[in-house]
Amino acid sequence: MISILAKMRKFDTAWALIDEMRGRGDRPSMVTPHTLLIMIRKYCAVHDVGRAVNAFYLHKKYGLEAGIDEFQGLLSALCRYKNVQDAEHLMFCNRTVFPLNTKSFNIILNGWCNVIIRPRDGERIWREMGKRGVAHDVVSYASLMSCYSKTNSLNMVLKLFNRMKQQGISPDRKVYNAVIHALVKAKHVNEAVNLLKTMEEKGIVPNIVTYNSLIKPLCKARRLDEARKVFDEMLQRSLRPTARTFNAFLRILKTGKEIFELLEKMKDMGCPPCYDTYIMLIRKFCRWRQLDDVFRLWSEMSENGLFPDRSSYIVLIHGLFLNGKLEEAHKYYEEMKSKQFLPEPKTDEMLQAWISGREVAEWGTMENQSDCNQLNKTVTKKFDEERDFLRQPETRRVVRKQGYSFWEK
Repeated sequence: MISILAKMRKFDTAWALIDEMRGRGDRPSMVTPHTLLIMIRKYCAVHDVGRAVNAFYLHKKYGLEAGIDEFQGLLSALCRYKNVQDAEHLMFCNRTVFPLNTKSFNIILNGWCNVIIRPRDGERIWREMGKRGVAHDVVSYASLMSCYSKTNSLNMVLKLFNRMKQQGISPDRKVYNAVIHALVKAKHVNEAVNLLKTMEEKGIVPNIVTYNSLIKPLCKARRLDEARKVFDEMLQRSLRPTARTFNAFLRILKTGKEIFELLEKMKDMGCPPCYDTYIMLIRKFCRWRQLDDVFRLWSEMSENGLFPDRSSYIVLIHGLFLNGKLEEAHKYYEEMKSKQFLPEPKTDEMLQAWISGREVAEWGTMENQSDCNQLNKTVTKKFDEERDFLRQPETRRVVRKQGYSFWEK
């Protein structure tokens, strides 16, 4: 209940419910650190860092102890929703209360590497760990290698992979997934498959993420036959595909018929589309100017229990606006604001400009006739004044002074 209220931005109601959960008299308190963590995460989701930090410091109020685990929960929530810079600042400012350790650094490192995807900042945190004597572990390597694999830096991925083995750190599944992903993106498919076999020989069982690391780059490179072969192998291993697996295929399909057929296949396999699926397809159909399919997807999203969120509204409104459907875009814009979703600045600016232009046009239409009448009256009055002036006798004399003519004052 608290999670639902906070997700709908009913924060005051959520806090009132939490206050009711406090122990009174003989009744024990039902408020736990996880309760406050829910509020922290929801504040981070709307980028309200100040209130997220305030929620963390409420542990004492509810008779709870805020230890290193709770602090790392706060850092993780901030990084998860792209508030990585704030999380880093908070970690260093509280280093006397919550000593710096590998896990705290890994949270920030993962934020820069896998949420924001900034290799330069990831490298900076990596060096900072070395300067402060904080050891790099397999999670540290996995985060940085994953970042390099996403930015097509195969050489850096392999360099780190060899270094960690030299230091006696055994690669885990995440490390292998990052290397496989980087190899496939660099079109070294055979090497990626061989590494997959090596991974199995060492007793590390590939998971769905491993196969997604193979399928997504293959689809992006339009090597569909190889991607389908990997997909079939995954099914043979009794691994259930995720929405991300299907999204890789949906992203490269070229007709609406193929897309809706694959969507049906997803449902038949017990893998319903997620928000990312619908947002991607709405954007695609808007680009293709197939607005009937856009509204069909919009209806299906609600029918499947995925009620439109802020990102869904922004993509739909922007697509309708660019297709010249201004009235429809404005209707969904007002609907989004009524649900207290914050509009995207550029879309908001475009719609506000259109609304202002429409109001000016409507005002001009209503006032056009009266303005014309007023203008005619003004012109007529000015003409009459000039005519009367010309008919009046001249009463002033012209005088000459120093070779020039002047009106007599």
